[in-house]
Amino acid sequence: MLHDGSNYRMYFFKGSTNNKLYQFAWNGKSYAYGHNSIPELTLTNIPADADAGSFSMVHSGKLYHLYLRRLGDPTTLYQFLYVPGTSNYKYAQPPAIPTLTCTGFPSDTDWARWMMLHDNNAYRLYAFKLGSNTQFYQSSFNGSTYAYGHNSMPVLNLEGTPANCNLSSAAMLHDNAAYRFYMQTV
Repeated sequence: MLHDGSNYRMYFFKGSTNNKLYQFAWNGKSYAYGHNSIPELTLTNIPADADAGSFSMVHSGKLYHLYLRRLGDPTTLYQFLYVPGTSNYKYAQPPAIPTLTCTGFPSDTDWARWMMLHDNNAYRLYAFKLGSNTQFYQSSFNGSTYAYGHNSMPVLNLEGTPANCNLSSAAMLHDNAAYRFYMQTV
């Protein structure tokens, strides 16, 4: 999920693909497929060892970013940017830094549950603590890496989670007013 200054957006991989995304936007009542959106997006120039099992999206105020992790090394991120005038997100599209790393995270970081956002000040990456549904770790980009605790509260707590939530997958965004956390129900 992301907020681009105008729309709240939600994305899903098209079934049985690793390079096609469906795009939805909030229409005032629900997230509607293709509403104020390009309905289907394509990832291009994907590295051979990219893990399409999960992804994160960010809008930085000007650019749309998409991140995949390296297969077998979830602390390495591949950055894609939306190519204006197309329906493509391209790996290594200038001015993106193609490959980014995450450093300093505790050894009990649950890299299967990670999220990213941009809050107008910093690019931030979050990952749950292994075995916990209430604590997650925060980092921000320091110019060369996503450094645990850099310009961040290192540990955040999730409170008041409804009992029917599936915390195996979550998303965060910043909408220029608040940090928002989303999860699916079971």
